Amino acid sequence: MEPIIRNIADTARWVAVYRADESDRKDAVFNDPFARKLSGSLGEQIVQAMEEGRKNSWSFVARTYLFDQFVISHFAQNFEMIVNLASGLDARPYRMNLPESLIWVDVDLPEMNSYMKEMMLGTIPKCKHERIAIDLSNREARLELFNQLNQRNKKTLILSEGLVGYLKDEEVGTLAFDLSHFKNFRNWVLDLMSPGILPLINDEMGTLLEDAGTPLIFAPTDGEDFFRLFGWNPIESKSKLKTALALHRVPAELKHFSTLPEPSNPRGDFPWSGVCVFENRLR
Repeated sequence: MEPIIRNIADTARWVAVYRADESDRKDAVFNDPFARKLSGSLGEQIVQAMEEGRKNSWSFVARTYLFDQFVISHFAQNFEMIVNLASGLDARPYRMNLPESLIWVDVDLPEMNSYMKEMMLGTIPKCKHERIAIDLSNREARLELFNQLNQRNKKTLILSEGLVGYLKDEEVGTLAFDLSHFKNFRNWVLDLMSPGILPLINDEMGTLLEDAGTPLIFAPTDGEDFFRLFGWNPIESKSKLKTALALHRVPAELKHFSTLPEPSNPRGDFPWSGVCVFENRLR
């Protein structure tokens, strides 16, 4: 049988289900009115196929919330452009209250871009919105794109939500190195895992990601410091568990653990995941 998750693009449908579930709550911490439609029936099938189903949706709710908050804080700091790498089914340009002057560039594979264009047809974005179709694994093509975006002389924030976890260490390092060489790419927001949480996540997912050839593998032993070698200084990190606790989204069985102090970077065997902000040393 064909795996229910066929490729990395399908993981965006699974995560969109959690955004839709959160948006349906009366006490929702964000509202994504497009998530249910974007996830489609396949998104629900993926969630149903997971052993724990919706048990760990809190982690993705916290991730979405944190990325939202960092987006808000950056346009408050007069960032003029946001470049969203592997944008997937992200509807932030349509659902968030963004300045009309902000330029938002979604970058993803041609198939995903075509799907989003079709699904969002007739929906007006809140800011200046562009889509660029490219395979980011093609280094020559992405360097050309980065150069074009950098030449627009905008104070730019890079986003990569749900991307680096699927990449090898050398692939993440090369991407970080490439991004750091464009001085207008000032800050970078990404989600990160510790080595201690990676086996727990893979156990919960079963073989779904393995069968699709898209396992989660990037969990550097030196944590945020991994990126220093490639031109990026860590400036802020937010725990998804602590955020979920503050948002009242932590399940009962994790309540005690979520109140315990977390070690500082690097976290080693401690099960930690969060969203981190990095600053380009070339700025």
